[in-house]
Amino acid sequence: MNRHDSPDRRHAAAWCGGWLLAAGWAGAFPLLSDLGPHRTWGTCAAVGYLLAALAALLPTRRGRPLSIALALTGAVAVPLLALVLTSRGQSEVGVIERSGALLLHTGTPYLAEPRTVAEYTPYLPGMAILGLPRALLDGLPLGGLSLDGLSLGGLPLARVAGDARLWCAAAFLACLLRSAPAGRRTALAALTASPVVALPLCVSGVDLPMTGLCWLALTLAARRRPAPAGLALAAACSLKWTAWPAVAVVTALLAATAGRRPALRAAAVAVGGTALLVLPGALRSPGPMLHQVFAFPTGRGDLPTPAASPLPGRLLADLGPPGWYAAVGLLLLAAAALAASLLTHPPRHAADAADRLALGLALAFLLAPAGRFGYLALPVLLVLLARVLPPALPVSPAPSPSPTPPPIPSPAASPTPNRGPTRPWAAHSSSRTTSRPAKAASKPSSTPWPPGCPTPTSWSTPPPNRAPIGTTPLSPSR
Repeated sequence: MNRHDSPDRRHAAAWCGGWLLAAGWAGAFPLLSDLGPHRTWGTCAAVGYLLAALAALLPTRRGRPLSIALALTGAVAVPLLALVLTSRGQSEVGVIERSGALLLHTGTPYLAEPRTVAEYTPYLPGMAILGLPRALLDGLPLGGLSLDGLSLGGLPLARVAGDARLWCAAAFLACLLRSAPAGRRTALAALTASPVVALPLCVSGVDLPMTGLCWLALTLAARRRPAPAGLALAAACSLKWTAWPAVAVVTALLAATAGRRPALRAAAVAVGGTALLVLPGALRSPGPMLHQVFAFPTGRGDLPTPAASPLPGRLLADLGPPGWYAAVGLLLLAAAALAASLLTHPPRHAADAADRLALGLALAFLLAPAGRFGYLALPVLLVLLARVLPPALPVSPAPSPSPTPPPIPSPAASPTPNRGPTRPWAAHSSSRTTSRPAKAASKPSSTPWPPGCPTPTSWSTPPPNRAPIGTTPLSPSR
């Protein structure tokens, strides 16, 4: 095997192994899950991942792009289209679309007296915005014909175009495209095809917009842009209150890298923007919002929450009121520990901040009185985003060079006043009348020396303690 081909072969083997692991994960859903949308996704995704694994082993350079395209087709495009056309999905999809219709017609996304679990809206008012397209398209006249009259295979077009999963996916991908550095689009496509993104995107999509906005806020903070980071935080915090810890993480990141003033600016924008998006619905129906958004998800509502996975917090809450208070106490201790870590060891870059936020969210989901295993996909996705789409660091401006003082001329190179540059001592003739110093001395100088300058020694005057130049002492015989 050629040594130049070994890295490519190793990369191909790594991609093939990754797709095979994804195929095994997806293939378990048709066998173990009792939810129809999950089984549909698992069947389609397993086939797509197996084909992607085979394509990754192709010897040509097109093997990797072809494998990603096959994975996207089998894990995202085919199951999403099948579930949307058949109007199947998790209950969160219907909740978002209903809250959008309520917001459009009543000004609040919450029912005053919900009777079943499906009538609860456990999200903040910002989530209803993603349900507005369905409410706006449903019955909208288009050229004298309503969208309900237009059909796509016997299904109203408004039901397909207004599906909340499509808009959740669009918001998520827009955030990732905005934060992805140049040259990382292939990695972004591979991450979208992975099970951690493809499964929630097809069956519910409810957590993806919040995750994308949190990641966008972290990358903007790493680039030292406090105001846009605050706006992204405000949008995320208006969807679900589980995004609120991101405000503390982004503030700590900006304080450690940009200073206290940018950190306070980002926090102020985040809090003010969240208030503008949440307060109108909260003031219109404060009781239903408090009951459905905060009491119901923590197991304190009139109806039991369906989030009943056997996590530590849920097991403690099942022991009764003392266990519930114990779970809440552990949750508060975890929050205090996270806050202390942000003060003592603040994050310095986006990946460190994403890891810190993922750790806090994982502890919150594990210790919450009610939770699901699926909630842990959110912190896992944050960790993957930090590795797959590392943001570019801000480029600091180069310091301006200090002015260089003009060079000081050397005294040896400077010309002697009124005499020209210094020349070596000329050779003398043996005759007083023919020597050059004698001729120079016989001519008077036309330019007097400046006042204060020492009078130069005459060229004809011999140096002290030396014999006159050009004379030869007489011998005693002469």
